[in-house]
Amino acid sequence: METKDLKVELLCLGAQVSFAGVNKGRKGGAGPAAGGMFLFGNTVANVPTQSWFVSMSPYSIEVEKEEGKYVIKSADERITQVRFPHAKFQELRTEDGIPYNKIALLHGSNCLATTTIQTCVYWNTPKRCKFCAIELSLKSGATIAKKKPEQLAEVALMAKKLDHVKHVTLTTGTTSTPDKGINHLAETARAIKEATGLPIHAQFEPPEEFSMIDVLYDAVDTVGIHVESFDREVLEEVALCKADIPLQEYIEAWKRSVEIFGDCQVSSYVIAGMGESDESIIEGSRMLAELGVYPFIVPLRPIPGSDMENEKPPSPDRMRYIYEEVAGILHDNGVSWSKNKAGCVRCRACSALPDFE
Repeated sequence: METKDLKVELLCLGAQVSFAGVNKGRKGGAGPAAGGMFLFGNTVANVPTQSWFVSMSPYSIEVEKEEGKYVIKSADERITQVRFPHAKFQELRTEDGIPYNKIALLHGSNCLATTTIQTCVYWNTPKRCKFCAIELSLKSGATIAKKKPEQLAEVALMAKKLDHVKHVTLTTGTTSTPDKGINHLAETARAIKEATGLPIHAQFEPPEEFSMIDVLYDAVDTVGIHVESFDREVLEEVALCKADIPLQEYIEAWKRSVEIFGDCQVSSYVIAGMGESDESIIEGSRMLAELGVYPFIVPLRPIPGSDMENEKPPSPDRMRYIYEEVAGILHDNGVSWSKNKAGCVRCRACSALPDFE
């Protein structure tokens, strides 16, 4: 099986991990949580390990006793060797006693990631995104509500020194202020940039005034503005806060961001498996690519505790078809993950689209 095909299988079906020694990932948080980072072949994958459907996956992780190495198996057949990144910086504490792993985590093989503000204005409202688990990790005590710029600068510097981190991803829960959290992202990014010089990616909701995006110009290298779905009916059902924003506002925010940061430096998450058609994903991705925006397509990750915890991800066959179609579109428009400087697109762990380019 080709590496890219195995990655799709694992992203959609997950893998059973039944012993200690393997990090099964964070339970909550923004983005695709409830998974562990798997390194195999020439790629990295954020593989579901905690959701309900994982128990039905044919894939499991086992130890080869003679070698002491981990392998991916399917129905007792050895598929390939797998490694799990271990972050030394996550074992440290700040001067005021906060564990580093409550401030930021290693994503993929070399990306430092954090949610700068772990609360969201939509969380306790009907407009909350049903696939999100941003405040669950806060409730469990796995993180802190708001990370200070100086804290993240300290953690990023140690992550760079100890674990050779190459870039940083900053996201945020949407705030009640007009900037939607952008100002704190910018302040945090500047502190990290000054301390480390690392390329930085920031994610945010389209602000009320697009000129607010300009605040990030000298602080970050890439940005993510996530539409999640191009099917408005799906958005109205699963992410009413996103559906309230007209698609044209997303388009204008993407255009403004491409003007500032350049082609392939702007991205948008697109989630497959929430009731949309293949066509909506493919044609939406075509529009993004023509704008110079990277469509970061991921299969739905039903996170335990989220409002969609009992849903099932799309099939590997469906995802392969979508990835093949969109990879062709990216090629035709000169858009590639390899041109991206920082963030989810550069990391690659949550989507197999880069592997199909």
